[in-house]
Amino acid sequence: MASIPEYYAGKNVLITGGTGFMGKVLVEKLLRSCPGVKALYLLVRPKAGQSMQQRVSDMMTCKLFDRVREDDPDFHQKIIPISSELTQPGLAIGPEDVEKLSACINVVFHCAATIRFDEPLKHALQLNVIATQQLLSLAKQMHHLEAFVHISTAYANCNRKHIDEVIYPPPVDPKKLIESVEWMDDGIVRDITPRLIGDRPNTYTYTKALAEYLVQQEQDKLNIAIIRPSIVGASWQEPFPGWIDNFNGPSGVFIAAGKGILRTMRANNDAVADLIPVDVVINLTLAAGWYTAECRLVPKTALVYNCTSGGINPFHWGEIEHHVMSSFKRNPLDQAFRRPNANITSNYLINQYWILVSHKFPALIYDLVLRLSGQKPQMMRIFNRLHKAIGLLEYFSSQDWEWNSENMSMLLSQLTPEDKKTFNFDVRQLNWPEYIENYCIGTKKYVLNEDMSDIPAARQHLRKLRNIRYTFNTLLVVFIWRVFIARSQMARNIWYFVVNLCFKFLSYFRASSTITN
Repeated sequence: MASIPEYYAGKNVLITGGTGFMGKVLVEKLLRSCPGVKALYLLVRPKAGQSMQQRVSDMMTCKLFDRVREDDPDFHQKIIPISSELTQPGLAIGPEDVEKLSACINVVFHCAATIRFDEPLKHALQLNVIATQQLLSLAKQMHHLEAFVHISTAYANCNRKHIDEVIYPPPVDPKKLIESVEWMDDGIVRDITPRLIGDRPNTYTYTKALAEYLVQQEQDKLNIAIIRPSIVGASWQEPFPGWIDNFNGPSGVFIAAGKGILRTMRANNDAVADLIPVDVVINLTLAAGWYTAECRLVPKTALVYNCTSGGINPFHWGEIEHHVMSSFKRNPLDQAFRRPNANITSNYLINQYWILVSHKFPALIYDLVLRLSGQKPQMMRIFNRLHKAIGLLEYFSSQDWEWNSENMSMLLSQLTPEDKKTFNFDVRQLNWPEYIENYCIGTKKYVLNEDMSDIPAARQHLRKLRNIRYTFNTLLVVFIWRVFIARSQMARNIWYFVVNLCFKFLSYFRASSTITN
């Protein structure tokens, strides 16, 4: 077989979701590691007053593309935006564009999806299921299509504890559900959503499971691969360590902890945190596209790849807590609200206690100060949004899953030694403490756009916050003494007993040390 770069040379590739987090990394990797690729067609919709051309131009000026820009200053000529809207019939692709895509596309990477866990079911169906159905219809018109790669999620079947690399029967026939939901108003759909999704935690995982089934139904007509990444995080190695551009998933939690806003989170310290770096997912995706096209199975079968780390190189939530806190103390974020000191607990009551003491009470005080100074209160609103986001993640941070990843291992074994280096998705090589350190630095540099040269000032700010905390604790002790202990003979007796006991212990310890010396 040809190597991966040799295969993609001269190929026309269609990418949905190309301006999203994973899509951008996919575009960059294709341009940098497969320089012979002929053209990348991106389905893009106008957004927030920007045309599709403006969105693509802004994307290409991103730091992510610095390495590509150095190798090929004219790389933008290979990127061809196609006007599209996933919520419209036929994806709102014009007839001329349909004809062009049908005539030239060789590989399709379907990355577009809504990743909001609390998305209304009707909208989630439109973006994750109906859009996939319509893209499959377009793919069947493509005369030279060699591979259709669909990006799903490892949590599509999270109602199972052991998940194999197979497509499980859907909870309901997707086509019948789509037909039923079409005539219902939003209120009715919202009321029946809990019953429909059953033992799945949200509409995201539910609709992703339905989409997988739709894709599988076309396996006799198309060469199909399905990629199931777990919790996608910052880059591990490429194009540089720690690249991240959003607050989604663990990134927002890390930033909230680094800023001192997040103090407690409900999770199982011993549960595996199945993070997977974005460049690992993209390398596997490109390799799967190559293998699907080059090794066409007979009979045609959609191969599923569970792109996870927990079964191969496990790392736990308790370990993540430790390394995130350590990293932000070494490389603090600018103008932190408090010193980083978040704790994970699986106990509901303890978590609620710390939410009250460490989140809500300080937020009320801070907002009161803002009101008195004539400013608009905001901290309680921030904490409410934080609690909602963490609540959506709680299902995934409180339990374990076991994923079979035999296809991922098989694919790795098919690569040449050179391709294994260029398209590395072997998570056995991943050093978690180093990765988490780079992840935290990445949130500082690329999400918050903070300058690393300001770290000394940020450390000074943390020392200031520490001194404020010590002063507050001292004043609190004095207040408690004046109000409670100084006015009660029994309290004074208990206090003197405790102090005397401590004094005797210190005296004994000092004497023991002297004798030993």
